[in-house]
Amino acid sequence: MARARAAGARGRPGRCGLGGRCGRRALLACAAWTAGWVLAAALLLRAHPGVPSERCTDEKSRRILAALCQDYRGGALGGDLCEDLCEAGQLRYRRCLYYERGKKVLQADWRGRPVVLKSKEEAFSSFPPLGLLDGPPEAGGQDLPEAELLVLAAGEARSALGLEPAEGGLGRLGLARRGPRRRGQLASLWALLRQEEFVLLSLLRGRSPHAPPVLGSCGHFYAVEHLAAGSPGHRALFPLGSDGGRRGQARAVSGVALSFLDMVRHFDHDFAHRLHLCDVKPENFAIRSDFTVVAIDVDMAFFEPKMREILEQNCTRDEDCNFFDCFSKCDLRVHRCGAQRANSNLQVVCDKIFRHWFSSPHGSSVVSGPLRGQLRAAVQECAAPGTQGAPRVLGRLRSLLQAVLRELRDGEEPRPGVRSRLRGDPHHGTPGTARKAPAVFGNHPFE
Repeated sequence: MARARAAGARGRPGRCGLGGRCGRRALLACAAWTAGWVLAAALLLRAHPGVPSERCTDEKSRRILAALCQDYRGGALGGDLCEDLCEAGQLRYRRCLYYERGKKVLQADWRGRPVVLKSKEEAFSSFPPLGLLDGPPEAGGQDLPEAELLVLAAGEARSALGLEPAEGGLGRLGLARRGPRRRGQLASLWALLRQEEFVLLSLLRGRSPHAPPVLGSCGHFYAVEHLAAGSPGHRALFPLGSDGGRRGQARAVSGVALSFLDMVRHFDHDFAHRLHLCDVKPENFAIRSDFTVVAIDVDMAFFEPKMREILEQNCTRDEDCNFFDCFSKCDLRVHRCGAQRANSNLQVVCDKIFRHWFSSPHGSSVVSGPLRGQLRAAVQECAAPGTQGAPRVLGRLRSLLQAVLRELRDGEEPRPGVRSRLRGDPHHGTPGTARKAPAVFGNHPFE
């Protein structure tokens, strides 16, 4: 009926005449409006890659884990957490954290400890199978030589990281041992090796205080410790504790800032290749009770060889060489992006984290005006595009933040019978026995 009315309306001449000029103009306007919205949506998704692609629900999350356990009972997959998840009830689902571009992130309790379960894909079948397991099921993968398995694992790790794993590093991946469930364990390992974050976190286990260790896995899901993530909704960007007043707030933020600097230096210099962070935002970091910063989402972290491979693309302008927070320059002579990153982890941390804390020139403060001004100027210099001399800038920021902690300690009047809570290592920003960081009371931590 609606189509008939529309057809009748089109058949009658109106103010636009029989030529339908208004119809054509309306069609063009509609097309332009649609194209504008499509472009705006594309730009929004590029600027905010964390926008969830689907609704995160408990019902769907429970179905995902139920399917995982069904595959486990059928022998299709394995892992050191499967028994606790599927049979013993020691690994219990709590809530859905987020779904993002296929990635599933769930919170659970493992023997009384809060953990996060992660997978790049929803279903185990979404990962390409290991061809060497195409033989009869009764073989169980028992005849797969260990050396051949190491070669395959090294190839996948090389693909994920862009470099050869260090000698002995593949031992951290927990290569499947022989046994009745070896076939499912090998298939699960293969699915895990196709997930760049799992490979990176496994190889960093025990080598970095700024990366969460992989605690175990079941099928294509792996578990890491649960830490409260940051958020732009927090005035201090991170969920800090509840005591200490403004002075305690300034101590906490200074300690966290020092840990960010330590993380930047660590990722720049403590591995064979620099580790680049290409998605710096509060949601991708968490703070331990001792103020240590932990990179809890490293999907967009790449060692130097992989970073060069990503950046070296065709271009017509510099903007074409921007890969999230990792920038390069366009060589207009050959229309190729340079393989060398033009900015740095330090510059992005200063721009996206430190500016929020240290940029306000107004308001009374628990920190002296001259020191606050020096810190603000140092952060502005650090965050400026094209900043040179990163070690000098990092050293200056560290010295200023340590001076803030000393000033706060010296200005605190200890109560009788109460020891100062500022004793400790200022390098790590740990105010002695104070294990919780205080809440935020103003728009900026030093006001």
